[in-house]
Amino acid sequence: MMEKTIYKANFDDLREILQLQYLAYQSEADLFGDRNIPPLRQTLEELIDEHKAGVILKMLDHDGNIIGSVRAKEDNGTVYIGKLIVHPQHTCRGYGTMLLNEMEQYFPKKRYELFTSTRSEKNIKFYQRMGYKIFKRKEVNDELQFVFFEKYAG
Repeated sequence: MMEKTIYKANFDDLREILQLQYLAYQSEADLFGDRNIPPLRQTLEELIDEHKAGVILKMLDHDGNIIGSVRAKEDNGTVYIGKLIVHPQHTCRGYGTMLLNEMEQYFPKKRYELFTSTRSEKNIKFYQRMGYKIFKRKEVNDELQFVFFEKYAG
């Protein structure tokens, strides 16, 4: 595994991160046969708001391209983690693990919460391997149900 570098994303990175998000969430959209999922509809303005409200990390390859990202926001002692993405050409190499670990270190000794859809079996197994436990399910509609995970650090 090649060593990657993870940094806090700055304002100038957001357009590239959004493009990576559009690419990374294609596989999620395929699970539902629907390109209208929220991560594929997010605007740059919405991402800018997330950047102002929390932390966005980026993972760079040796050429300085962003190949991974994760974002989080703390509220009342819980860190809400979202949009853990890795470029499709770079998956299954431990980069998601590195990004998630880095974000947890950014907010030490907290309760972490994240979610994925019930159809994302790879994500569910990944989060469980990372020590997250299912604590809630939420039905959005007949097609979509989210599984919420939590993990306590400290």
